[in-house]
Amino acid sequence: MIDITGKRIAIVEDDLASLRYYETLLRETGAIVTIFRNGKEFVEAIGTSSFDLVFMDFLVPLVNGIDCTRAFRKINKTAPVIVVTAYFSEQTKNEAYIAGCTEFTLKPIFPEKIYMLLEKYLDKKPTYRLI
Repeated sequence: MIDITGKRIAIVEDDLASLRYYETLLRETGAIVTIFRNGKEFVEAIGTSSFDLVFMDFLVPLVNGIDCTRAFRKINKTAPVIVVTAYFSEQTKNEAYIAGCTEFTLKPIFPEKIYMLLEKYLDKKPTYRLI
């Protein structure tokens, strides 16, 4: 299990089952998890909240995931934004990357993939040891 205690992660997701799934997995890592059920809530919060990583649903209501990512990038240019969607097309993927996402992945997203992404972007321990 990865330990990212104290890292701040936003979950922007409207599907309650998916939301609980992400929340359960992420809280086990020691991360501080903030939940947004729609894009409008997220966009309103980014001016006063700070996040180390964002899990963003592509089709979140009120303000979609692409517009949320654009708004977030105006304030935070470095924190990873992982766009998650059940609807894949090259156009969707390109829109996400142009908006500023760091990673684009399809649902369902299994625990191993979530932990791999957390390790890749938040667990900055060196993979080698000096002798």
